[in-house]
Amino acid sequence: MATIGKNSINAKLVLLGDMGTGKSSLVLRFVKGQFFEFQESSIGAAFFSQTLAVSDATVKLEIWDTAGQERYHSLAPMYYRGASAAIIVYDISRMDSFERAKKWVQELQKQGNPDMVTALAGNKCDLEEKRKVPTEASSSIMLSSYSIELNFFYYIGKMSLVLNAPSEVKAYAEENGLFFMETSAKTAINVNDIFYEIAKRLPRAQPAQQPAGMVLSDRPAERSTASTCCS
Repeated sequence: MATIGKNSINAKLVLLGDMGTGKSSLVLRFVKGQFFEFQESSIGAAFFSQTLAVSDATVKLEIWDTAGQERYHSLAPMYYRGASAAIIVYDISRMDSFERAKKWVQELQKQGNPDMVTALAGNKCDLEEKRKVPTEASSSIMLSSYSIELNFFYYIGKMSLVLNAPSEVKAYAEENGLFFMETSAKTAINVNDIFYEIAKRLPRAQPAQQPAGMVLSDRPAERSTASTCCS
C-alpha cells in the first residue's frame, strides 16, 4: 500500500510478465537510462527505486522486478502483496507472452490489492515487422501491405477480414480496468511515460471532512444554575 505524507507518496510497484519480455530492460532504461542488447534474466527479484515529481506530489517508486521463469512463480505473491501498482509486460512479437500476461491479470484480481493501479505494457514495439499481437495501428499497416495485383474480390474479402479484426489488447485492457501502452526499452519509447502515468494515478490523501449530524461528547453535562418561577 502507498504511504502518503504531505505532498509525498512512497509506493511499491511490481513488474510481472513472462521470461524474455523485457521487464528488466524497461526498469533499467527508466532508472538508469541504460539498455543492454543481451540482458541476463532476473533471479528471484531485483530492487530499484526512483523518485518522480508530478504536478501535485513527489512520488518515490520502490520497484520490484520479478523473475519470469516458471520456477519462480511461487515467489511472486511476496512481491505483489501490498503493492500499490503493477506493470504487466508482454512482448508484441510473442502471442504466448500476451496470453501469459492475462494470467497475471487474473492472479492480481484475485490476490492483489483491490485498489492497485495496473498497467499493461506491450514491450519491444520496435519489432513492428515481427508483431504477433495486433493493435488498431497494426491492423491499418496490414491493410496497406496487400498488393493491388491481387484479384479484386479476393482483395475485398481480405480487407474485410482485417477491418473486422478486433483490437484485442486495447479491448482487453478496457474490460479489465488497466491502462495500456506500447513500450520499447531499446528505443525508450513510452518508458518514462508509463511510470509517470502510474505515479499520477496513485491515490492521494483525502482531505479531512467535518462530521455530519449531531456531535456527541463524553463530557458530563453542566447543571444549569438558572432558576425559573411559576406565576
